[in-house]
Amino acid sequence: MKKIAQGIVRLRKLILTVAVLLLIPSAIGAIATRINYDILTYLPQDLDSMIGEVALEDDFHLASTGMITVEGLPTNELIAMKKEIEAVPGVTQTFWLSDVIDPSIPTAMLPADVQQFMFGKNDSTMLIVRFDAPSASDETMEAVKQIEKLLRKDCFFGGMSVILQDTKALVNQEMPLYILIAVGASLLVLFLSLESTLTPLLFMLGLLFPIAYNFGTNIFLGQISYITEALATVLQLGVTMDFSIFLLHRYQEEKELRSTNEEAMTSAICKTMTSISASSLTTIAGFLALCAMRLTLGRDIGLVMAKGVALGVICTVVILPSLILTFDKWVEKYKHRTVIPRLTKLSYFVSKHSVPIVVVFILILIPFAIAQNKTSVYYTLFDSLPQDLTGIVGTNKLGEDFGMTTSHFILVHDDLTATQVSDLCDELKDVDGITQVVSLDSITGPGFDTELLPDSVMEILQSGGYKLILANSSYKTGTDAINSQLDEMIGLIKNVDPEGVITGEGAMTKDLIEVADVDFKNVNVWSIMAVLVIIAISFKSISIPVLLVASIEAAIAINMGIPYFTGTQLPFIASIVIGTIQLGATVDYSILMTTRYHEERAFGRTPKEAAQQSLEHCSQSILTSGLTFFAATVGVAAISKMELLRSICLLISRGALISMLVILVVLPAALMLCDWLIRHTTLKWMVPESANAKKSEKE
Repeated sequence: MKKIAQGIVRLRKLILTVAVLLLIPSAIGAIATRINYDILTYLPQDLDSMIGEVALEDDFHLASTGMITVEGLPTNELIAMKKEIEAVPGVTQTFWLSDVIDPSIPTAMLPADVQQFMFGKNDSTMLIVRFDAPSASDETMEAVKQIEKLLRKDCFFGGMSVILQDTKALVNQEMPLYILIAVGASLLVLFLSLESTLTPLLFMLGLLFPIAYNFGTNIFLGQISYITEALATVLQLGVTMDFSIFLLHRYQEEKELRSTNEEAMTSAICKTMTSISASSLTTIAGFLALCAMRLTLGRDIGLVMAKGVALGVICTVVILPSLILTFDKWVEKYKHRTVIPRLTKLSYFVSKHSVPIVVVFILILIPFAIAQNKTSVYYTLFDSLPQDLTGIVGTNKLGEDFGMTTSHFILVHDDLTATQVSDLCDELKDVDGITQVVSLDSITGPGFDTELLPDSVMEILQSGGYKLILANSSYKTGTDAINSQLDEMIGLIKNVDPEGVITGEGAMTKDLIEVADVDFKNVNVWSIMAVLVIIAISFKSISIPVLLVASIEAAIAINMGIPYFTGTQLPFIASIVIGTIQLGATVDYSILMTTRYHEERAFGRTPKEAAQQSLEHCSQSILTSGLTFFAATVGVAAISKMELLRSICLLISRGALISMLVILVVLPAALMLCDWLIRHTTLKWMVPESANAKKSEKE
């Protein structure tokens, strides 16, 4: 490692030149990476709801639809608007009653099912817009934007395609603010905690490289989710800032011991890599644990963040030293007093009162550990969006005027007789909460020659070997009521057609709930196991990994228990990923503290002295890192209009503070109390520092 560090120091100008040049392909790759705004597309493809969704898209071209509620618009104006919408690129068809019959025919003469489906309260009718491409595609989103400009007064555009376009517009609007707030808040903490005015700017410049490289290399993944895009910069900034702070503080210590800055930096790189290697591996493992989720959104977030941490480590030990040495004169020139001190008084207090501290902490932990399992979680994705968005207002209007709070799309094989389908429709109508059921056979009745119907109608109701049944529900997606309703409907459908499927937002959300429940358990187990193994290998210990992971898991329990006491509901994604993110991001603090404790014990200090020294010397690094992570994420939580991102960032920011406090107060006390156990379960724990130094010289 020493030769590599010497090479980095010697070739620093070349390193900076190459690093800057690599920003060009990174920018190109970042721009070319597609962003996916539809979380439901990350469901496992073997689920019935997803099989049905594929059939709707490929055979019926209905998976990508929008519905326009038109209130009080004269027929001639409605037809004119309909034609304008059909001319929009990306629109396959705009369906209304005029596609089937003469619009001058009185409504009362139409079949009851048609009346109920096409006409609602408030003198309203409905236009169904079918798009060429999937809901989350760029083509469909652009078409939605064009259609919104064509709508007349008292026209409300709803459906998944519209909501996804609204989501995209909102994320694009807020993303620059996320970055600005995160960078600004982080700089403020760094200015207060670091001696040099220039160092925070160097840190941010150093972090620009791994963040840019990470976004640029996302092109090899094909696409990333909008959640990953929104969180990646903030998380990478907060997580990898630790490494920069650790390197700087070690460099400052080494400058007092070495004759030149180059020697000090070489030594700092070598010594920092000891703590950074274990810290980064645990962080990477934590993020990679998200790949255990069946909901592939976890893999999306996990791979991007694991890659970001790896790039952050590389840039910290290669590019940041080059920046620090290049600007070292200016760093030394512009100095000021720091606000964040070493916690000397706290270090003596903790070392003197280890037993009471651990006992009080356990007593505090118990109610939070119980509460975290009772925290309410919601799965209705649209509830996490501002309710004044065009798509949300339009979708709510469908429920108000047509009773279409949730729409179920049922696909059965087309070899079923008209009588079988009609009977099934009658049974479905009797299910609690179902407001109407529409199918080709229920409208025409047995014996009707379907060839007499226009192709536009047949394409919607029968295609690709399937017959389509549309069932509208008065229940809201993601609730227990609609999940019970779906269970009953699935039973009726399977009795008639064992291969029949039901899809739509309600069915996919139900599957999402079931998948997420399993994912939550898998992710927690895999992340804890991975981190335990890495720490065990790094410290060659059985007890240390248990102690360190237990301390962070305790912090996570407190963090996740707080919403129960405040009566806060969490989005399901937040409840799944926060444990992994908090574990991976803040276990660094515990590793740094334990590494320093080990060094102090190796110098021959007593457990009490080692705990005091490790807390005193690590406190500035941990405080700076924890407060920076907090500042970067709490700012996003404060300004975001998206409840999903706001909840995740609030949990992360609060988790950073809780973990920081646990590591600063409880862990040193626990290390003292468990010192005997650590010594007897760790290889070479008490090897004298002088022996280690001699071994390094020989190597």
